[in-house]
Amino acid sequence: MTRNELNSSCWHDPSAPVPERDLAERWQRSIRTLQRWRAEGYGPAHMTIGGSVFYRTRDILEFEARMRRGGMVDQ
Repeated sequence: MTRNELNSSCWHDPSAPVPERDLAERWQRSIRTLQRWRAEGYGPAHMTIGGSVFYRTRDILEFEARMRRGGMVDQ
């Protein structure tokens, strides 16, 4: 399985761990920005496993939904 296949499959499983670099790519932000946000208590919940940071897909999608502004409400 290629890295792109792995990246796209993690977004379909709500409990799948998403590596920090994949979330940075998704949001077009630097890893350093995500690190700063964690230090400030901002952003989705995260977990550290063996020194690596991961986010659950469910937490990412919930955070994105909370950040959504304007437009039509999904029905």
